[in-house]
Amino acid sequence: MSKSWMGSTFAILITSLEGAVEGAGYQYSRSNMSKSWMGSTFAILIVSITFASSHATAPTDYLHIDYCVIGAGPGGLQMAYFLQQSQRHYLVFERSNLSGSFFVRYPRHRKLISINKQYTGKQNKEFNLRHDWNSLLSHDDNLLYKHYTKDFFPHADTMVHYLNNFTNRFDLKVRYNTEIMWIEAEKHPEAWNGHYFFLTDQNDYHYRCSVLLVATGMWVPNKPDFPGSEHVEGYESVSVDPANFVGQTVLILGRGNAAFETADNIVGVTNFIHMLGRSRLRLAWATHYVGDVRAVNNAMLDTYQLKSLDGLLEGDLANIAIVQDRKGKLHLRLRFHFDRNNASQDVLNDQRLLSVDEADNFSVRQPYDRVIRCLGWNFDFSIFNNLTKPQRGRGRTNKYPLIKATYESGNLPGMFIIGTAGHSIDYRKSAGGFIHGFRYTARAVHHLLEHRYHGTSWPATTLPISHLTNTIIKRINEASGLYQMFSILADIVLLQKNATEFEYLEEYPIGALPHLQENTGRNAANGLFVINLEYGSNFSRPEADVFHPSRSVGEPRHAWLSNFLHPVIYFYKRLPTETEMTQRPKLWPLPRPYYIHHIVEDFLTDWTAAKAHILPLRRFLENCLDTDLRSFFAESCFKFALTNPHVPPFCRHGYLNKQGLLDVEIF
Repeated sequence: MSKSWMGSTFAILITSLEGAVEGAGYQYSRSNMSKSWMGSTFAILIVSITFASSHATAPTDYLHIDYCVIGAGPGGLQMAYFLQQSQRHYLVFERSNLSGSFFVRYPRHRKLISINKQYTGKQNKEFNLRHDWNSLLSHDDNLLYKHYTKDFFPHADTMVHYLNNFTNRFDLKVRYNTEIMWIEAEKHPEAWNGHYFFLTDQNDYHYRCSVLLVATGMWVPNKPDFPGSEHVEGYESVSVDPANFVGQTVLILGRGNAAFETADNIVGVTNFIHMLGRSRLRLAWATHYVGDVRAVNNAMLDTYQLKSLDGLLEGDLANIAIVQDRKGKLHLRLRFHFDRNNASQDVLNDQRLLSVDEADNFSVRQPYDRVIRCLGWNFDFSIFNNLTKPQRGRGRTNKYPLIKATYESGNLPGMFIIGTAGHSIDYRKSAGGFIHGFRYTARAVHHLLEHRYHGTSWPATTLPISHLTNTIIKRINEASGLYQMFSILADIVLLQKNATEFEYLEEYPIGALPHLQENTGRNAANGLFVINLEYGSNFSRPEADVFHPSRSVGEPRHAWLSNFLHPVIYFYKRLPTETEMTQRPKLWPLPRPYYIHHIVEDFLTDWTAAKAHILPLRRFLENCLDTDLRSFFAESCFKFALTNPHVPPFCRHGYLNKQGLLDVEIF
């Protein structure tokens, strides 16, 4: 490290002063952000000692924090809440002066596409969270999003208000106006992971962290470089006033929600709009992926398909060029028309290049007044040095960091990518890139941290085996984490010796199943069930007809053909290995189990029908466990005890413990 640092004595002094400052009532929350970080006396001390140790070689001029969270967006705040509830030593760094600053500007047209469903007909909070896509998890029901707005698609300003209320309500430790500019790591024998993380902010203050939780989100605009790209306006800065587009012809690069949101805003005042994307249009109702184009934004599809001038095109942006003529009009051309080694501005402005050797009905032969880029965002890799920089995802997930199923960096233990930046695990599958998904993955990461660094086993409920059927039925009908993070988070049932009891673990990362024992502290030696929610294998294709007449299955014997979201229960006699996980069948979330059971899809997503749902599940569990899971009245248990050497588990745990059901006549 090239920066100067202070000695271990000063590190102790910092800790002492920090405690004194906190003891004096200093808070890190927004309400106190005008206060100095350590006070003027401490600032002078820092300057003096830094100057005295300017030639030191070891990293020492830092404030030590156990858990450093970068970013006070919804992902960072959700993790901060869990750390606060566990009374851990943490600090959140936020570069702006308030929480949720991304939503101050985005989406540009201010309508969120995360639904705010206030009424479900039920009072069960866990079930209602299935349809509340904006609330963060907490113990305070007053911080449910429905109390902040009645809009089904809320205004973005409401999200800013909500996140700052969340911060202040729990007094989360957020240091505002602090932008982390550089992250590096250095080995140390006393560090939790064998190394510490060192953070430097814009004021050249330094922080040492045992665990780094990166919740910076996706905020770097995706700007492809092609000839003429300087003529393109970005989604992040283009005008949102339709009056500025009156009578203009517009080309939009991109065909996601940002692109359609922009088109919908100006479609009524433009001559026509063309949209250019690299692949087939992906509609959320066809793919079941919340990040694809939503119905609330797709009005331009009507004007395209109903012959009203607007149009959609497919093409790779790497193969295009934008040429500006002498009148300032912009022409879309194919890049191979130009000498790639000499695509200077003078060449691109040459009028001869405007007449291309194409058919006279070339689709984009008419010029545009404006070209707008709406191509989403990338993760900011620039703040990491070579050692700490996460690897990039592969293929379409190249814009995300590559992480393990536990959301930990693959190349550096102790660094976790949380929030929307952790979406590489379930990109185009589940909801991990959105609040209603990553609020659950943040909780899963917190459970992992608690076990790894503090010896607290993953939360579990231990029950008699006779309760297994009802426990599973209850979870698949209520659990919101399973519902939103389907095939990513799953419930685990760990059987105890002789299958007389079981431990029930909620929402464990399914991709980390081979490492369950080391991640949870729970024993899986006696077999396990995995309860997952899945779509059918053919549910998600842009070109699929999702409204075909035979799209649903109603018979329990055909449950394995279910297309819509439905529960699937896997039974393993031992934990799958890492090799088995890697070599699992295509499109399967898990390796082949010893037994598998599909619960037939249900139009109401209500799996409580006695014959269609509960009975087949119970018989499957009985077959796996070689036992009887039925419930009996006391009289039946008495007969079993007299005539059979082994009584059913319900009788052992109920009747024989004087807790059986009584067969009482009701007059």
